[in-house]
Amino acid sequence: MKITVNGKPRDIDAPDGGAAVDLPAFLRTHDINPRLVAIAINGHVVPKDEYDAALIREGDAVEVVRMVGGGAR
Repeated sequence: MKITVNGKPRDIDAPDGGAAVDLPAFLRTHDINPRLVAIAINGHVVPKDEYDAALIREGDAVEVVRMVGGGAR
């Protein structure tokens, strides 16, 4: 299945040849800690309490934003 992740095209496998991958499986497969990122699918930010129900489908654009510490003094 072809998707775009942070602006780069990617091929990912959907379980059992299905048409979608659930967001938690995508994060596990890519070793991404869901507590340390914000996710948007097709420009819509996915609230953390909706991660379990979110699906990534063929052609979707996924943005993964990692939280970074620091700031101005």
